[in-house]
Amino acid sequence: MPNLDQSDAMDIEQHLPDDLPADPMPLVERWLADATTRRVQPNPNAMALATVSPAGEPEARIVLLKKIVPNPGFVVFYTNYRGTKGLSLAANPIAAAALHWDALDRQVRFQGPVTRSPVGESDAYFASRPWLSRIGAWASDQSCPIESRRALAEKLDATLRRFGIDPSNPPPDSAAIKIPRPPYWGGFRIWVRRLELWVGGTGRLHDRAAWTRELIANPESVDGYRESPWVATRLQP
Repeated sequence: MPNLDQSDAMDIEQHLPDDLPADPMPLVERWLADATTRRVQPNPNAMALATVSPAGEPEARIVLLKKIVPNPGFVVFYTNYRGTKGLSLAANPIAAAALHWDALDRQVRFQGPVTRSPVGESDAYFASRPWLSRIGAWASDQSCPIESRRALAEKLDATLRRFGIDPSNPPPDSAAIKIPRPPYWGGFRIWVRRLELWVGGTGRLHDRAAWTRELIANPESVDGYRESPWVATRLQP
């Protein structure tokens, strides 16, 4: 991980605002943009995601945060709905997630219920992915056992042929390759009910604040919530 030079360190906002913002989501957007611009780590949008399995066991893994939507207040990641996390979210549709930028001494935590993204949104994102990643979504039965790496490579070759692609001579123009989204692959939205921001401080006197809100079901959507006001609270470290 790259070190920040002194001039960079001086530019970093070392504390949360004295007057906590009414809506924390734009600040999260700014922090993510800052981490991306500074290239503090290879994947600044890497997010730890915690779920609960159908058996009630806690699980955690890293996913990539793909979108922050301040209004009405959700974040988006994409995955295989038939994988472990997809099945866990089907059984227990609630999650906690965290972003951590060690070089910037910043952390964000999200908690809230989870719904699937609309089909059109998942289709649009899937179409934007590299064609080999789209093939991979068809080739892999995520989280299922497989006997060897070779067997996985053979599944990949078979999937390429299924879509009319010669594994030994793929076309140079990836835009010409039409690969639809698998029906078992798509986005999830975490509707943020609680959000916490953390900034590291000298002597472990870290700066912390939490925002909570009541999520109100949106009558115009079968799987979403309306924008609702936040309540901000500064926390001791």
